[in-house]
Amino acid sequence: MNVNYIFITGGVTSSLGKGIIIASLASILENRGLKVTLIKLDPYINMDASTINPTQNGEIFVTSDGAETNLDLGYYERFITTKMSRNNNFTAGYIYSEVLKKERQGAYLGVTIKVIPHITNAIKKHITKLGKKKYDIILVEVGGIVEDIESLPFLEAIRQMAVDIGKDKIIYIHLILLPYIKNVKEIKIKPTQYSIKKLLSIGIQPDVLICRSNYSLSNLEKIKIASFYNLSKQVIISLKDVSSIYKIPILLKKQGLDNYVCNKFKFNLRDTKLTKWKKILNTELNSKGYVNISIVGKYTKLPDAYKSVIEALKHGGLKNQVHVNIHLINSELIEIEGINILNKFDGILIPGGFGSRGIQGKLKTVQYARKKNIPYFGICLGMHIALIEFARNVVGMIDTDSTEFNSNCKNPIIKLISKNNYFNIKKLQKKMRLGNKQCKLNKLSLSYQLYNSSYIIERHRHQYKVNNLLINKLIQYGLLIAGRSIDKSFIEIIEIPNHPWFIGCQFHPEFISNPHNGHPLFIGFIKAAMKKINLN
Repeated sequence: MNVNYIFITGGVTSSLGKGIIIASLASILENRGLKVTLIKLDPYINMDASTINPTQNGEIFVTSDGAETNLDLGYYERFITTKMSRNNNFTAGYIYSEVLKKERQGAYLGVTIKVIPHITNAIKKHITKLGKKKYDIILVEVGGIVEDIESLPFLEAIRQMAVDIGKDKIIYIHLILLPYIKNVKEIKIKPTQYSIKKLLSIGIQPDVLICRSNYSLSNLEKIKIASFYNLSKQVIISLKDVSSIYKIPILLKKQGLDNYVCNKFKFNLRDTKLTKWKKILNTELNSKGYVNISIVGKYTKLPDAYKSVIEALKHGGLKNQVHVNIHLINSELIEIEGINILNKFDGILIPGGFGSRGIQGKLKTVQYARKKNIPYFGICLGMHIALIEFARNVVGMIDTDSTEFNSNCKNPIIKLISKNNYFNIKKLQKKMRLGNKQCKLNKLSLSYQLYNSSYIIERHRHQYKVNNLLINKLIQYGLLIAGRSIDKSFIEIIEIPNHPWFIGCQFHPEFISNPHNGHPLFIGFIKAAMKKINLN
């Protein structure tokens, strides 16, 4: 087995950015010519991320093969070229379920099932499974922190791997917080000591410490920290708070983390200047100005619920050399305070979501954008809302709705997906259309101009679809069907041609946007917002 492994764990507190850091390191290594991939191990007991409320765990990121995963996989795909799959994210619930299923089938021949070795063996099996695809390095993020009881089986499994495959093929990175106490102007390392002690008690000696803080560590502070943990100053990496996550690869590179990895694993490779990342930072610094974009949704208490959408909007700004100010607006607030909340925005986006809460506010939002000629971008649910609003207020179909919101609706413009394309909620209420699907674009559409292609492939996550039996009424009043699925069963993109920029799509384009290339729809949306305020 030639594959090497890098494991990153966290301590002191969660939300320190393990996903961004490990993706940044992977990006540097990829730029140096290595073939890399990443895995996220999640300690929660859910089978996967599909049923978790976005306000608790952030968005659900969908891979090309249709897996519903942790949002960190979105960071992975935005930072490296390797695409993620269902084999790149595992939860404790999935691992336990697999072991219990085998036990019920008699696979263990009556042996008592225990965390060690059965659960840890299952974890190791899934980690090493990707190694068969000839990667040079697999980087593994262990969710949570070492102080969490839920993380212990994962930590034990990665400890065992040093014995199984040899410590020379493994690097342990530990990410910790160094709080800065303003009144004494000093960084405190006591929380770090506790976290490292906990990791050592599990049997893992970290090879690298990445220290998050408000300020960069001095050489003296690095030496002090290193002396506590039998490490050299060179493997104490200082990571101060930054204004852009795209600075992180450069910060890690400047401190030689990639050189340490290459030397440890005996890779003799060309160096990299990270030209693409520096170009992005230069574009951020030299923007033409800014546009104000509102995301109108219902999960606005946690920005991570719309993480990929937010990042894709920023990417659209990068390609147009403009800064994008993003404002999260709760659609229920529009229902209470009125539509004037949206007066100051240059573009309006309604993202995906489920359920009827806040729908009236979203309908008012679409009507406002349509009548005021404000660039509008509707994604998944955002397209459904746009169709309902158009059908009611332009076509005059007052009684139309989505069966998601009104199961007794007699003329639904949006209905549940079913095998025969008829509404059947009792049998198929859990059916979901997931992953990559191909779409054919209408050559007369703006979407065709933006993609510059007749065929596109995009990622989907939806239970409801446009009712083909009613769509012709909307077409008669000026709606344009810009894209359909190859079998013509699904309407994928809609447009209003006599509007400055009004596009709704069934898929989730945000999942394939990245800072280097952006995405055609987001680039076009931001360009339309710039045009609205004459920012060229």
